[in-house]
Amino acid sequence: MSMSSQPNPLSADSAFNPAPPPASAVRTVFLGPNGLRAGWRILIFIALFVGQGKVLNIVLHKIPAVVAMHKGLAGDMMTPGVLMFDEGLSVALLLLTAFWMTLIEEHTFADYYLPVKEAFGKRFWQGVPYGFAMLSLLMAIIAALHGFSIQGFATAGAVALKFALLYGIGFFFVGMTEEFLMRGYMQYTLGSGIGFWPAALLLSFLFGLGHIQNIGEDWFGAVMAGSFGILAAFALSRTGNIWFPIGMHAAWDWGETYFYGVPDSGFKAQGYLLNSTLSGPHWIAGGKVGPEGSIFALVVLVIGGIGIHFLFPAKRVAS
Repeated sequence: MSMSSQPNPLSADSAFNPAPPPASAVRTVFLGPNGLRAGWRILIFIALFVGQGKVLNIVLHKIPAVVAMHKGLAGDMMTPGVLMFDEGLSVALLLLTAFWMTLIEEHTFADYYLPVKEAFGKRFWQGVPYGFAMLSLLMAIIAALHGFSIQGFATAGAVALKFALLYGIGFFFVGMTEEFLMRGYMQYTLGSGIGFWPAALLLSFLFGLGHIQNIGEDWFGAVMAGSFGILAAFALSRTGNIWFPIGMHAAWDWGETYFYGVPDSGFKAQGYLLNSTLSGPHWIAGGKVGPEGSIFALVVLVIGGIGIHFLFPAKRVAS
């Protein structure tokens, strides 16, 4: 047997290409195949968001006009002015935090499923009528079961148009904040660590859980909010970004609060279009939660998912 086939431990190749040293435990905890692990990136994002929010809150509480605007407003009531102000600041704070993360991670907003060049584009304006149609279907079902009735108009003319526009802006900010936070940055980052759908399910659970803190909300309404999160994630997976879910989300909330004049996750509005009433069993009408507390909200969300399945061919979303 020839010995020439045996590897020489002192050969030139082994001398100049030593085996890489094993990764340290600290490096393994913080770094993965794609750099800083997803969990640490999310913690940095949250720390920046909360820290900047604390500073902003301190500043705002020193402005008399801001304090006066919120003073005397019941916890379960909303006005278009307060809605636009609070949610507009949330959008600005969220986008600023995401901007810092683009610098840290060397990404773009498009990586976080929010391509700036598609703002208010086709997908957004497809989402708006879709969200309103889903809500209208829910109201029709509840009405057919004698749980919803309309008594007439609460506002008309220029006043109605004013409130329609102001609430439209306010609920765009709501949809922007909630969708970019949960189906934008968080979805992208967490999905890069555990996969798209595990991340979507976990974030939808947290989204629903967050609604429990709303005055007037109950556990079933929170479940429906989480289910809406799953529908929004499905729309993201099919359209490739969150502009459709933003439009869908904004139109659903606008329809509840302004157009039909019913509670939205327990919140009631000052200034709305229709004088209407929800009555009957909670499982039909939703009670003080609003239509989202109805069992038929789940039926409508399933129908909405089927519609998205046929409207948008399957599209791969990178994790």
